Amino acid sequence: MAAGEDPTTQELRSRQARVEAEERRHADRSVTGEETEEHSRRADKAGYLRERLEERAEAERDAEE
Repeated sequence: MAAGEDPTTQELRSRQARVEAEERRHADRSVTGEETEEHSRRADKAGYLRERLEERAEAERDAEE
């Protein structure tokens, strides 16, 4: 964990990264276009949340300085 980063932020960021990767795998293996779109949307959402959490972690580190 980076200095100044809330453990919860790191845990959430790690979880979103795992969800994003898993949903991308599901999208790649989907049979129908509808399934592919659903998993892609979920992966995009997880990626968005991961990015926001990265920004939060950076803000937490900056606050420590």
